[in-house]
Amino acid sequence: MANPQNLIADLQALVECQSPTEDLAACQRVVELAVSIADRVLPSKAESLTENGRPIFWWGSKNPDIVLLAHLDTVWPHDSYLPLWSVEGDIARGPGIFDMKAGFLQAMYAIADIAGASERVALVATTDEEVGSQTSRALIERLAKGASAVLVLEASLNGKVKTGRKGTAMYKITVHGRASHAGLEPEKGINATSEIARIVAHILTLENPEYGTTVVPTTMHSGTTTNTVPALATLDIDIRSFLASELVRIDKAVKEISAEHPEARIEISGGINRPPLELTSTRELYEKLEAVLANAGLPAVGHAAVGGASDGNFAAAAGAPTLDGLGAVGDGAHAPHEQISLSSIPARVEMLHLFIKDLLSV
Repeated sequence: MANPQNLIADLQALVECQSPTEDLAACQRVVELAVSIADRVLPSKAESLTENGRPIFWWGSKNPDIVLLAHLDTVWPHDSYLPLWSVEGDIARGPGIFDMKAGFLQAMYAIADIAGASERVALVATTDEEVGSQTSRALIERLAKGASAVLVLEASLNGKVKTGRKGTAMYKITVHGRASHAGLEPEKGINATSEIARIVAHILTLENPEYGTTVVPTTMHSGTTTNTVPALATLDIDIRSFLASELVRIDKAVKEISAEHPEARIEISGGINRPPLELTSTRELYEKLEAVLANAGLPAVGHAAVGGASDGNFAAAAGAPTLDGLGAVGDGAHAPHEQISLSSIPARVEMLHLFIKDLLSV
């Protein structure tokens, strides 16, 4: 297999090439850098493609049997994580290093020495995952429908792969009231703050801990001045669950919300974004991975279900056997301490190498 020390140098370059999702030019640069790295590491040429106006890294088959799925965009605005690269002992830090530039490179190095991989495998990295994959979702679903396996290079959970992810739904509720003087004639107003507060209390009752269903009011804005009855209020809601039926239940409940005041007007936008990644979609590949590791005399990795969503949710919903969390070992995705363990890289590359070779032998 390719030299892991070269991987670390490539990782530094990739992390220092900042790529916040919203900056299209920066995303183009990081894809072009990834292509140049791949052209040195892999036996055939990689490409920078465009999907719905956004750049995508692509190496390998255009109709792959096995899809290695990654993303190269990050949540970090330019220079919001400094220094861009630092190493202290075994720990390397930088924006997007854990989520998920290290995982992308681990996959690249894992397939470097697999003969004929380019005929059946594709390594694909998008640049809009961190904002819901609006432009790349159709591509992911199309690839998944033709694949026998989708391996997602998102970060691991302390080394464990991810066999379950919550699905997500996002909503914005806007209440239109009527302004009036808060001291002289409040009764002539329609208080949008009061309406939105009642809605917050109502949506919190929709949670269901039994299925890990969370309903979280996030950003809320209301009013203009301290002595005016608020005429406008907005509320954003983040909803997650391990069950698709729960998302459907809450979607119906949210869209049925009405105003208490007969003259207030409510607008509701949003809906179900990502379906859940359920164990029924991941069990087969997880068990196969553990068998491959056992046959090689290597320790088991274990598995976990997590609250965050990924493009693996889309792949599984499209019908492909999917396994997630095959990327880096580290901590701090989206956090100021984002980091990976450098010493874990060789084992993760070997794990992927053995697993992909086994999948190709079928």
